[in-house]
Amino acid sequence: MGGDAEKEFDEFAAAAWPRLRRSAYLLCGDVHLAEDLAQTALVRTYDRWGRVRRTEALAYARRTLVNLNIDRHRRRHGVTEVGGDALLAADGATRRADTETVADRDHVVRLLADLSLKERRVVVMRHYFDLSEADVADELGVSRGTVKSTLSRALAKLRLGLGHAEQDQTRHHTQGTTEGIQR
Repeated sequence: MGGDAEKEFDEFAAAAWPRLRRSAYLLCGDVHLAEDLAQTALVRTYDRWGRVRRTEALAYARRTLVNLNIDRHRRRHGVTEVGGDALLAADGATRRADTETVADRDHVVRLLADLSLKERRVVVMRHYFDLSEADVADELGVSRGTVKSTLSRALAKLRLGLGHAEQDQTRHHTQGTTEGIQR
């Protein structure tokens, strides 16, 4: 690859890295694995840089990232771990996040972890990448109807999970208040 092409790729990689890493984290729930997936996606994009249209480079890297995660998931049979340290570093910031942000991020990752791999991919691609249903269908090689039905099921599960979490939080807050009154 020539000097101009390398410079062009370096600029692309620097711009794409944060979003690819955060996306990988949402897909797998592990910050270290997310970095590996994002790096590998960029390496594969670099290998094809001469053939990738610059306007479609991010889509190519994103599709590669999703496929890498699918391959990883197939090999591991769905085992996913979410660690507390990963939640602090997920946004790539070196500063420590405040407690609410960490709790929110933890909650989102736990909700996503309750989805099937297919549902998680569709939710992340549709709502995090902000792709249209047609674009998600094209990238995953499924019909638009499959994207719609999968997204509908996934969002219903997420709403249910949010409802349970709010009930638990209200119950915990109420118990703490009544215990304080009884003392």
